[in-house]
Amino acid sequence: MPACAVRRWKNSKQQFWAAASCSRSLLNPEKKMAAANTIKLQYFRSKICTPVKHKLVIKGLGFTRLNQVIEREDSPSIRGMVAKVPHLVRVVE
Repeated sequence: MPACAVRRWKNSKQQFWAAASCSRSLLNPEKKMAAANTIKLQYFRSKICTPVKHKLVIKGLGFTRLNQVIEREDSPSIRGMVAKVPHLVRVVE
């Protein structure tokens, strides 16, 4: 089913949010172009026995499991987060 297909909802709020997310994806063509500016990150070392700040950085990057590979936009803020925990995260190209 396409992302913007018409669905029947029990609740009017659900219908509103589904329509809003659909219109946002159609109005934002830069979202597809952003795929070129992404980096792949791998969480390869456990955050056990690390400072709380390091644990929060891992959570902020979106990691949930060890050896997980995620794709994030290549921005200075993401690069800065990776620079804070280089012993836990590696950049996979």
